[in-house]
Amino acid sequence: MSPTTADPQLALPAAQAAAAVLPSADPLSAGTAQPGTPHVVAGFAGAVAAALDGGARGQIAVLVGQELVSALSESPLGQLDLAAAVQPALDAAGSALGCRVEAGRQLDPHAAVALLGESFVVVPLGGVAVAAALLVADAAFAPAPGPVSAVFTPDPTVLPAAVPGPAAATATAGPVRGIELLHGVVMDVTVELGRTRMSVRDLLALTPGTVLELDRAAGSPADLLVNGRLIARGEVVVVDEDFGLRVTEIVDAGSVAATA
Repeated sequence: MSPTTADPQLALPAAQAAAAVLPSADPLSAGTAQPGTPHVVAGFAGAVAAALDGGARGQIAVLVGQELVSALSESPLGQLDLAAAVQPALDAAGSALGCRVEAGRQLDPHAAVALLGESFVVVPLGGVAVAAALLVADAAFAPAPGPVSAVFTPDPTVLPAAVPGPAAATATAGPVRGIELLHGVVMDVTVELGRTRMSVRDLLALTPGTVLELDRAAGSPADLLVNGRLIARGEVVVVDEDFGLRVTEIVDAGSVAATA
């Protein structure tokens, strides 16, 4: 992998934008930008990568630590998708670079680095300890045509330790956090009035005006589901000509487990 020809400082605005929206229990900030090498994956447990402007401007990726990966997989709301949780950070970084970002894909950290190509910039994201890292391919900086006036040559004595992984930072990070890491994650919430079962023949016979009988009596509370998991129940109301739900019951963890 050859050294980056882009000025690493160009990635700082993107890193700052990503740090502001990446799920974290503590505020994150961008660290020192460095040319990337394969060593950057050390200590990171997951990655999400996406193409910029249809791939014409390379790839962008976010590496995350085991803390966030575990919080998503062990969430009381059900296992959450890492790519969906990190997408706002990718979008924010792409916007700061003046690029359009496609939907991110969850990858192994090594695969994400390989996807970026031969040269890229890496910026650690963290507070007390490094929690993530933003990787930006050189193509994202859209250098002007013509010979490169200056080539940034990394200091080989500094680069391997430029982005310490979460494993190295555990000693100063304190105990592993859980659901608070996910407080900023946006999720789809569904209100379910009831269910029924139908044959394919009956489904194909549906026409405007058909009435479907649901498995719930009139006046019964509706279910509030997050990620397909029952979280609460409530009454359907009208708010400014839109439907809403007045929560009347929070389903406890035992009930949630029983219905899963």
